Amino acid sequence: MTRPRPPAQLLETIPDGRPAFIAAPDLERWAFATFIDEGATLENPEHAHLQGARIGFLWTSVPNGKHGRAIVGQAQLCGSGGSDKWAKGKQEQQLTEWFGDIPDFVITIYAPYADQANDATFCALVEHELSHCAQERDAFGAPKFTSAGPSYCMRGHDVEEFIGVVRRYGADAAGVRAMIDAAAEGPTIAAADVGFACGNCMR
Repeated sequence: MTRPRPPAQLLETIPDGRPAFIAAPDLERWAFATFIDEGATLENPEHAHLQGARIGFLWTSVPNGKHGRAIVGQAQLCGSGGSDKWAKGKQEQQLTEWFGDIPDFVITIYAPYADQANDATFCALVEHELSHCAQERDAFGAPKFTSAGPSYCMRGHDVEEFIGVVRRYGADAAGVRAMIDAAAEGPTIAAADVGFACGNCMR
């Protein structure tokens, strides 16, 4: 299946500066056919729990960033609710207008970046966001389910996720070249000293 491209209108300057988000059902189909479905072109068993999930994809032209770094992709869990019924209602209406129903996850991709990225980098970006889409585990490590089906959650960055993406696309495409280089150079501070500076180690 041909890699989807962002709509041309998201690659142009929006005259009045309005945010632009466009649903991308072709990107959803491509992601499943490429990474998730059994027998997919680049099937990744780590995404098998998503075979029955509904994942809505969005293209956007709105720049985003955090701590001085550009954000080019973001995965979000839907249906987590909240106590504000109006906020929840507005969100559900918007999601339904975009996707026809309320998906389990929404993955937003920054169109200008995706348009310029090579195939390996684009695949790594989509897989990185898919890696955040997880199924909850019980106290024994087994997948959790509700009466409606799998119980989904968000997974943070972890070493296993980085290893999976780096193994498939390399450190450069996965965006962790600096981390790989730093690991290869060895520590500049003794491991024993790190415990005194790490909040987790001090517990």
